[in-house]
Amino acid sequence: MTLDGAGRGEPRPHTPRIERTPRTQGFMRRMLPSPETGPPQPARLLTPLLPGVGAKVSTALFAAGVLVCPIFLDDPFWITVLANSGSFAVAALGLSLLTGFAGQVSLGHAAFITVGSYLVAFFGARLGWPLPAWLALSAVVGAIIGALVGPFALRFKGNYLVVVTLALIFVVTHVVRNWEGFTGGFDGVSTNKAPMALGSVDFANLELFGRQFSREQGLYYLSWILVGLGALLLRNLVRSRAGRAIQAVRDRDLAAETVGVNVARYKIAAFAISSALATVAGSVYAVGLRFVSPREPLAELFLSIRFVAIIIVGGMGTIYGAVVGALLLGPLPELVKQFVEYLSFSIPGLGRPLVSTLASENPLFSVSAFSEIVFGLLLVLFVVFWPQGISGMIRSLRGRARQLRRLGTRNGWARGTARRNATPGA
Repeated sequence: MTLDGAGRGEPRPHTPRIERTPRTQGFMRRMLPSPETGPPQPARLLTPLLPGVGAKVSTALFAAGVLVCPIFLDDPFWITVLANSGSFAVAALGLSLLTGFAGQVSLGHAAFITVGSYLVAFFGARLGWPLPAWLALSAVVGAIIGALVGPFALRFKGNYLVVVTLALIFVVTHVVRNWEGFTGGFDGVSTNKAPMALGSVDFANLELFGRQFSREQGLYYLSWILVGLGALLLRNLVRSRAGRAIQAVRDRDLAAETVGVNVARYKIAAFAISSALATVAGSVYAVGLRFVSPREPLAELFLSIRFVAIIIVGGMGTIYGAVVGALLLGPLPELVKQFVEYLSFSIPGLGRPLVSTLASENPLFSVSAFSEIVFGLLLVLFVVFWPQGISGMIRSLRGRARQLRRLGTRNGWARGTARRNATPGA
């Protein structure tokens, strides 16, 4: 028994302690997929790889479109854009696992892209390692670096973890600029001679369907094969016991630890897998560029923000959302540069073009600055109005379609019943 302020021996009423959700966690939860509504489904020990006929049909159509696209699209610019989008999709899949499924916010994704670029430049182009070797090396090195960064996620959360991952950009930039024997320093290094043969299939000189394909078209196929493998890896991971544990750590790490989930192991594993995918994507992307050189830390930061925008616009906590977001936002700077002539109109009252590639024209925005502004606007719009991204829109449309079908079935049953009741002798 406790005494109140007046000294009377009356028991003080017990006020239950309310556990508050951190603001950052509540904000992240708004962008995750909403629970499926509708009639309860029977419990399954393992969710299907492609749930529903619609998922199977859409996946088959998408795979068929990826396969036949280079046959009908001979423009090197668009093939290169789609190949780069595939590389960005692989990296976005890794960030979707880390942020969407594991709940660990990162702004250091561009650092792993840079690491992969110089790994293929040294071991692939300079030493002549075959394609499987430099791809495997990129995955291993990326996983090791991610595993070294992962323990920081055990001590830092939210904005503090963002600062730690942001510091990785400055560390990698410093190493790239000063390790001249490996990276070439400020002069850069070529990736043009990196082997692209996988057994008897040479993506640099690909022959398929009785037709000879260019290097850009072969690189396109390589990029989207990696997208398919990455999506298959993540889909199998998130539907497994480890995937459920990762999502439990995202939702409430203390509760997950209470029921026996090793929080440290799964956080580090999420960082390692995400980093491995990003490093592999950086290697393939660098082969398409043919030459890599150090970028400014600010440019690396903008590249990391681009990946964050990709998974937010596509839909966090989903696999196909990362691919859709990469297709829409991945090639945006290249598209702005390609169609800059439509954006170079003069601003009334200023006498300056809106966007231009020539600094002598004194444009209001450069191509890179305009691209980053578009990224920022899309990021703000989706976070405010469509926090669950394009995948959330698709789920909402599917839910409304199911409701309309259900409502139509009920109305049809009601009309049939009324008709039978109104018919004599029915």
